[in-house]
Amino acid sequence: MTLLGVVLLLILAIQRGWLGPLPRVAVGAAFGGILVGAGVWLHRKPAARTGAFALVATGIATLYLDTVAATSLYDFLPVPAGLAVGLAIAVGGLLLAVKWDSSLLANAVVGGCGVCAPLITWGFTGELVTFLLMIQIATVPVQLRRSWSPLSFTAAIPPLTTALIGIGLRTLPVWVVIIASVVSAAAALILLRRNDNEPYSLAILAIAPLPVLVAALLLHKPESVFLAGGTAVVLVATWTIVRGNPGTVAGIAGLVAAMQTTLTQFDGGTVLLGEAVVLAFAAKFSRNRFALGGSLVFAVIGGLFALGSDVTPALLVLPRWHPSALLLTAMASSALLLAAAIVLPWAAIRLSVVKSASLAPWLPAGLCALYGAAGLVLAAAMLVVPGRAGFLVGHTIVTVSWTIVAFILLLRGIEVVALRITGLVLVAAAVAKLVLFDLAALDGLARVGAFLGAGVILLVAGARYARVVASR
Repeated sequence: MTLLGVVLLLILAIQRGWLGPLPRVAVGAAFGGILVGAGVWLHRKPAARTGAFALVATGIATLYLDTVAATSLYDFLPVPAGLAVGLAIAVGGLLLAVKWDSSLLANAVVGGCGVCAPLITWGFTGELVTFLLMIQIATVPVQLRRSWSPLSFTAAIPPLTTALIGIGLRTLPVWVVIIASVVSAAAALILLRRNDNEPYSLAILAIAPLPVLVAALLLHKPESVFLAGGTAVVLVATWTIVRGNPGTVAGIAGLVAAMQTTLTQFDGGTVLLGEAVVLAFAAKFSRNRFALGGSLVFAVIGGLFALGSDVTPALLVLPRWHPSALLLTAMASSALLLAAAIVLPWAAIRLSVVKSASLAPWLPAGLCALYGAAGLVLAAAMLVVPGRAGFLVGHTIVTVSWTIVAFILLLRGIEVVALRITGLVLVAAAVAKLVLFDLAALDGLARVGAFLGAGVILLVAGARYARVVASR
């Protein structure tokens, strides 16, 4: 309340012209010095130390805010000098907190400065971000010595929040926002070298890229892609270099940045599906389950985009003419959807995320694989034979191919329950497609070919499968 009273007094003095700029700054400095001195004097008696902490915290925050005003409002101090004085005040308060072994005092000093500084600077400016970053830097040695974990959160939130609000209001240049994110992330990484499980620093590392990514959303496409892509590259590189929890958190943030870059640069889900396949292979060979989780997220979002724009259900059920460019895009998306549906369960089983006998990964993956394979065959058929003829040929091939794949799965699934059930489900899907779709949509030789081909293959498969089961 006292600190807020000081701020309101300065604002009132400015509005009514009571004191000139220099007397205002002098009065603020004197008041802050008196509070700090009274707190130090009270700290000599154990019974009065709680009051001493409150007085010193208020006094140091007053001195810091007075420095902000002298630099940003009245230009009594050049920016480098103001930064130096502000840093000296913050360091002095933190050293006093270390001497008194009071994390509460350290958090109060940092929090008081961070909350009230925007009132003095009249907005979210570059000077404000710089002042707040200087406080954050000053807390790093203290945390390394005392391990006051909440202090890292208290020191990082003001500059990151200011950067977010400033870029949203267009009052900050992008380079200031980048510096705020880089400093916060670097401070978190330094602190995590001592304890990589410390939750506050992990949280700061996770949210540090947020101002840069928000800034990228507000820029034009080339600059936005460059900024988000650069952030993704830096974070993923950190993931490969830094081990343990910090590297994992940086990697997850890097995947978010990579997804934003992809969605900004490309339309549809083709590229996202390709990235999902690459991540799945990377997860398998690096034994990283978080990369596998990122691959799953990329695959789901990319698949939804593909369903909405590249390989729509209308492409599979309506016999229309489509331009070659659309068919080529549909082929690429379908092939990548098929690949993702195969590679993701394979990597999950190899990493022991799921058991090979479990149906959980195979059923959704099988549906996606069926859809991707159908889209690939149909798009290729209509590309070779345009129009309705290609549509009919494509569906005939799809139906017959489903029965062939079902036969293979049944043979491979004699000892693997999941494959056996998947093969039986695929048989049911092929029969359902024949009766519910092919009978109505196809005509002439296409209908005959679909029924004869699927029927003969099912007969052969049934006889072969029965013999193999009986022999075992």
